[in-house]
Amino acid sequence: MRLGVLDIGSNTVHLLLVDAHPGARPVPFASHKRPLSLVQFLESDGSINDAGQHELIEFVLEAWDFAAKHKADDLLAFCTSAIREATNGAAVLARVKHETTVTLRELTGSEEASMTFFAVRRWYGWGAGPVLNLDIGGGSFEMAYGEDELPELATSVPLGASRLTRDWLQEDPPSAKSVKDLRRYIRATLKPVVRDFARLGKANHVAGTSKTFRSLARIAGAAPSGAGPYVKRELFATDLGLWAQRISAMEVEDRLNLPGVSEARAPQLLAGALVAEAALEMFEFPSLEICPWALREGLILRRLDQLVFEGPLQPAPHVTQTDHPAEPQSPDAEAPGAAEVALAGPPTSGDSTRA
Repeated sequence: MRLGVLDIGSNTVHLLLVDAHPGARPVPFASHKRPLSLVQFLESDGSINDAGQHELIEFVLEAWDFAAKHKADDLLAFCTSAIREATNGAAVLARVKHETTVTLRELTGSEEASMTFFAVRRWYGWGAGPVLNLDIGGGSFEMAYGEDELPELATSVPLGASRLTRDWLQEDPPSAKSVKDLRRYIRATLKPVVRDFARLGKANHVAGTSKTFRSLARIAGAAPSGAGPYVKRELFATDLGLWAQRISAMEVEDRLNLPGVSEARAPQLLAGALVAEAALEMFEFPSLEICPWALREGLILRRLDQLVFEGPLQPAPHVTQTDHPAEPQSPDAEAPGAAEVALAGPPTSGDSTRA
């Protein structure tokens, strides 16, 4: 089946279509995205202005048409911190539904962290042991830790790269004082969170799952995206410290000359580097590994799991059954149904409908 995930983030709006079935990895089929920094459309009272709402609605309509054109069977549509934390977020969601008939599901910060962790666990498997996942978005910074498929602790703090750039780094290049003040703020915000995670034990594997981490790793020498998802990409704390210093002295225009840095991401690169640097330092890890899967893949995988329990489990199309016939069962015998299976975590079934 072909599944679509419409992701309304703080920096980018992105529709990803994948071909998948229960028990198989989702294979990307097509995508449609464009930069849309909703944070830049915030008014002084924290509301998303009319221009931002118009841009959002226009893209949702584009995404729906794109999904229909490519014959998507199901569409999961969600939004994260940009709308979640806007003072008129509920009104924006209502307007989107009224003008597009698409329902955007609002994920909480912990749900966002949990579903991203779920994708990371599926990517690395049980052999990775306890995992700590870090994800720096545009509006928030998600962290999750656990030994199972879903995390023991998942949390979100307002340390998104776009948000911090807007609030703290308005000069180009930023002053030494503003960088110092931001460093202090990041560490003060992370301190109680890191303390909560420390009570759970030490992670065996640390992953980073956002465009911010991918960009920083690329700048520090990791393989480009064209090398494929199976190339190991690491980001080291020592490199982060070095590049944070370099980037702080660069104008936004000069950052565009760095490998893998887009025009939309260049302004917030420094803020992202400062958050990443502080996180590795405070969690006391020398490096992290970039994971190719993140929130979108987590929601897709969760949806596939739900499909398994909503109906009888069928073998994958490429599997030839060679089992011997089972002994006849009594007509009164019942197979376990979906009601007997408890799914933990936030539901991700398609509540995005269009008449």
